[in-house]
Amino acid sequence: MNIATNTSSASKAQQIKTLISIASTVNHLKHIHASLIRHDLHHDTFLINLLLKRTLFFRQNHYSFLLFSHTQFPNIFLYDTLINGFVNNHLFHETLGLFLSTRKHGLSLHGFTFPFVLKACTRSQNLKLGIDLHSLVVKCGFSHDVCAMTSLLSVYSGSGRLDDAHKLFDEIPERSVVSWTAFVSGYISAGKHREAIDLFREMVEMGVRPDSYLIVRVLTACVRVGDLDSAEWIDKLVEEIGMPKNCFVCTTLVNLYAKRGKMEKARSVFDSMAEKDIVTWSTMIQGYASNSLPKEGVELFLQMLRENLKPDQYSIVGFLSSCASLGALDLGEWGSSLIDRHEFLNNLVMGNALIDMYAKCGAMARGFQVFKDMKERDRVIMNTAITGLAKNGHVKLSFAVFGQTEKLGISPDGYTFLGLLCGCVHAGLIQDGLRFFNAMSCIYSLKRTVEHYGCMVDLWGRAGLLGDAYRLICDMPMKPNAIIWGALLSGCRLVKETRLAERVLKELIALEPWNAGNYVQLSNIYSVGGRWDEAAEVRDTMNKKGMKKIPGFSWIELKGTVHEFLADDKSHPLSDKIYAKLEDLGNEMRLMGFVPTTECVMFDVEEEEKETVLGYHSEKLAVAFGLISTVHGEVIRVVKNLRVCGDCHEVMKLISKITKREIVVRDNNRFHCFTNGFCSCNDYW
Repeated sequence: MNIATNTSSASKAQQIKTLISIASTVNHLKHIHASLIRHDLHHDTFLINLLLKRTLFFRQNHYSFLLFSHTQFPNIFLYDTLINGFVNNHLFHETLGLFLSTRKHGLSLHGFTFPFVLKACTRSQNLKLGIDLHSLVVKCGFSHDVCAMTSLLSVYSGSGRLDDAHKLFDEIPERSVVSWTAFVSGYISAGKHREAIDLFREMVEMGVRPDSYLIVRVLTACVRVGDLDSAEWIDKLVEEIGMPKNCFVCTTLVNLYAKRGKMEKARSVFDSMAEKDIVTWSTMIQGYASNSLPKEGVELFLQMLRENLKPDQYSIVGFLSSCASLGALDLGEWGSSLIDRHEFLNNLVMGNALIDMYAKCGAMARGFQVFKDMKERDRVIMNTAITGLAKNGHVKLSFAVFGQTEKLGISPDGYTFLGLLCGCVHAGLIQDGLRFFNAMSCIYSLKRTVEHYGCMVDLWGRAGLLGDAYRLICDMPMKPNAIIWGALLSGCRLVKETRLAERVLKELIALEPWNAGNYVQLSNIYSVGGRWDEAAEVRDTMNKKGMKKIPGFSWIELKGTVHEFLADDKSHPLSDKIYAKLEDLGNEMRLMGFVPTTECVMFDVEEEEKETVLGYHSEKLAVAFGLISTVHGEVIRVVKNLRVCGDCHEVMKLISKITKREIVVRDNNRFHCFTNGFCSCNDYW
């Protein structure tokens, strides 16, 4: 790096200035620094300032400080440059040290100094110093400086002193969008989301144009309070003012719509985006998973892969959650193979999603192995393992995991006991259930929720102890809801107690007047008792209200594709073969002496069609499809959205015996593993 030696000092300084501006590496800057010293220009604060800015640009913080400290008489401009650079490079504590040095040397401050120092106070959480600087700002004559006052506003807002922030805000002569952003952000940080939204509306009404950063922050506040109306207003506002919807704004909108269950609107925003990052894809995938649209979640994940995006932890969690809902074990395992297994074992969120997927797909042995291999375990992981084991019939093992939870020093919560009680219900363990139920309040000081009472009602009801179950309902500290009455109805269903069932259904209809299933069950109770006029009256009420019962449907995954069946469904391309297979199986079952369990129609008709389609319930079609589409010995896994009826339960046992196949059916209540004519529930469900 040559600088002409026979030129004037001014010419040399101009050459060095040019070299500094075009320097592309740190080594170039060091050579320039050497030239400054060699040509006796290292006391030129203007050139030193340029060099200092450039070294800070390359984030050479240590070198920048050495350069500054070797300047014999640094002026306020050099201090400002270094303070600015340190703040931009996130050296907030060092920034405050420099500022104190300016005070020690008695340098006169100006308006550019305060904003950066106050920003350092905010970022370093040294809010007391920031507030103390307020008097200095006034003393130095910058009480009307918009930048300095806005920075002070950020300090007050960040410290939660919103009343003082409000007073300061009123004193700012010209409130820019930056001032409003600092003010509104303070309310959001303090958890006062509604007030923040109202302030934003006030700002817009005053004609201040928001920027994308503030839009995202206010939309986030809308997410927290579930204010869909304000979010839609902001969405329209962005279009009206002609602001381009960047990725951050759109992703926040997608997140809001998804959390409010407005998936069509979420998808509309998603599809309108010219560019989408992995966060946007993950938000949409998780939205589908959490809004009971698992097929759409899986399809979007596969589309994301086709666009060559690598899944992150959030997209894989949403995908695994969707696979869990569909019972798509093979698809879930394939998806998990896209990420190194060690990442699952070291990441609590991902590990939990994988265990949950295995549990809900009826492969809890694999899920338990993941649980054992996890490098760290928290309460959420323990709860997932306990619940998964309980619902898969491994109740005693779930008790053992609970014991391990205590040994690890992890305090159980309400979800822990919900999993334990669920296991007791499925296994009929009344004494264990009572022990856990009582331990919640007596030992762990946990408040029982309606779900815990529902488990106990279910436990007693399934054991035929309907009187005990009813007394518990009467003694509950809260008013019984549909969960409680539904649990008692399950007990009535098992012991065929129609009189109490009638009373329970009337309670359910009062609580859920929109639930057609309750009306159908009540109508059938009347029909079985020969009370035809009352049955007709219930049906007439349903027709007048335009009510339709929830259709029963089942899924089965085959080679990465999820196939869906309704009762008496003939839409599948292989329908002829499916029905032929069921006919063959029916013939074999009749030779074994099987007679359809039509009496279950009285209680289960709301979950499927009437007796005319009893032989073609959705789970039977799914199993038949699995049998004709897989090789002998392969496990058939089916998921159903409603409870398996008694007839289907008997049929599945016989099919498992005839075909020598293991059949796993997950209904909305539990898992049923059928093997050689027996079910893992021991006919207790």
